[in-house]
Amino acid sequence: MAEKEEFIKDKHAFTFIDLFAGAGGFSEGFLQASTPNKYFEFLLASDINKNCALTHELRYNYQLGMNTKFITKDIMSPDFIEQLKAQLNGRDVDVVTGGPSCQSFSLSGRRRKYDRRDNLFIHYLKVISELKPKYFVMENVRGILTKEHGAFKTAILNEIRSIIDKNQAKEFITFVEESLDSEVSDFMHSILINKLKWELIDDTEAKEEYLKAIESKFKEYTKELPYQISKSDPYINTIRHGIILLKNSEARQQIIDELMHHKAEFYIDNDNFADKIDAFIESYSDESVLSEMLNSLNISIDDNDYEGYNEISSALELYAKTIEETIGEIQEVIQDGLIDSLRDKFESIHLYNIQEPIVVNSVDYGVPQKRERVLFIGCRKDQPLISEIPATHASSPSVKDAIGDLDFIGNGESKAYYELPPLSKYAIESRIGRLNHRFEITTPTAYAKSDKAYSEGNLLKQELFNHQTSYQTDTVRRRLQIIGEEGGYTAECKKRLKEEGLASAKRNYTVLDPDGQSPTVVTMPDDFIHYSSFRCMTVREMARLQSFDDSFVFQGKRTTGGDCRKNDIPQYSLVGNAVPPLMAKAIANEILNHIR
Repeated sequence: MAEKEEFIKDKHAFTFIDLFAGAGGFSEGFLQASTPNKYFEFLLASDINKNCALTHELRYNYQLGMNTKFITKDIMSPDFIEQLKAQLNGRDVDVVTGGPSCQSFSLSGRRRKYDRRDNLFIHYLKVISELKPKYFVMENVRGILTKEHGAFKTAILNEIRSIIDKNQAKEFITFVEESLDSEVSDFMHSILINKLKWELIDDTEAKEEYLKAIESKFKEYTKELPYQISKSDPYINTIRHGIILLKNSEARQQIIDELMHHKAEFYIDNDNFADKIDAFIESYSDESVLSEMLNSLNISIDDNDYEGYNEISSALELYAKTIEETIGEIQEVIQDGLIDSLRDKFESIHLYNIQEPIVVNSVDYGVPQKRERVLFIGCRKDQPLISEIPATHASSPSVKDAIGDLDFIGNGESKAYYELPPLSKYAIESRIGRLNHRFEITTPTAYAKSDKAYSEGNLLKQELFNHQTSYQTDTVRRRLQIIGEEGGYTAECKKRLKEEGLASAKRNYTVLDPDGQSPTVVTMPDDFIHYSSFRCMTVREMARLQSFDDSFVFQGKRTTGGDCRKNDIPQYSLVGNAVPPLMAKAIANEILNHIR
């Protein structure tokens, strides 16, 4: 295999990496995208699961002959960025894509308090801050817009807007240092400047100096107290010990992260343990520590007796404030006539521009599926702003267009070859592939049961993969038939099932409409019922609804259950969690149209 010379000729390659890559929906779409003079080069992907790595390896390196790196590591690991940069080996990254795990804020399920995955976008943005790509795309479910009554969306936008150009940040800090009013005390001068240093340029010594200043100021007060009160008063000790807790914020965060990890790993949710663990996590957070300290400060110190009370209080309140709020505090104590300069200089050090999140629906991009998603597209300040992803199709293929030619499989069967001709343009494209304009593909598709099987060369090669149905009993088949005949899992259908002794505890079944588009593809195969065969869908049929080519083989186990899902992501999950490649292609093309 080789990239076609006529494709590369007279084109400029922009690089991209795909984080939270999963099966590779973003990767596939970005490789399909191009303009007359631009295309994307795929440098690296990352995901925590080995089956994602195996699927990528066999698709991009084995079949397409690329040299794409893959990191199988948790993005929250302390050395993730170091390893990422080592794999990039000095290459600049123009675009970063990724979809932090969306399960905890999905509209279709219960949302968990203190879910470890809610922190993933912060670590994603840490990568952005380090690599400084021209654009980045963060994809998620629409439910993220209403999570915590919109507070989560606002937090994401604020975090994106808080990514700073560190080179210009140093000049900004010098300006503030020289512009503070002469009446500002040495203590507050130190507090404000050290706050800027640790927030804007990650100066850890500045954070230590900040807390040392508070500690020193508080010691001035305790020296004036009787020894017994100074050492044993619970309010005094709360402030003293609170400073120690703030000094050790990294150690506390490790404990919090570990607890949230165990909550997910041990399925602690909706039980009598969850609230107790959540209460501990909350008590150990910066916000709770500061709240206890400020409350104790109010009780233990009378501001009429100690003139440093207000300054200690202000320093503690400032500790947890955002950089935007800190600038607001600085506005109050800057020299007259410099407020406008302060705001202008502060705006100039922001690295990324973004408007509101972009809501997209895959049906607008030629995907036979109604799948709404939200995109946060950050645009580096030297690049044009992207505020929409225009539709590429006036109408999308129907379910029958997408999978009608695959309906030659029976109960408990696996098919390795096509037995029906394609029924639509979409089916033809799915069979021949959507990367032939770019690659000369000579390596046949292949499947490996595991990474060990791949390393040992144990590969299965055939024409058609991932087209297998589970064996279902007569009872299950009859149940699905009734649901299909009734046109859905309606009240009337449930009544009929009960009368025939076929009632199910399952909450939902969806019968696909052959003439319409599929609802959002999910990870459970028995959620959908085939429109005419009244059976569960195969992985290949689900992949067609997602707009994956048939040459894209999903590796590893077809299904898993129970504790196995912690370590093995089955094929159905790889498909259901993916970004539809044709939607990703539209996003990629819009970036190519703007990128400089």
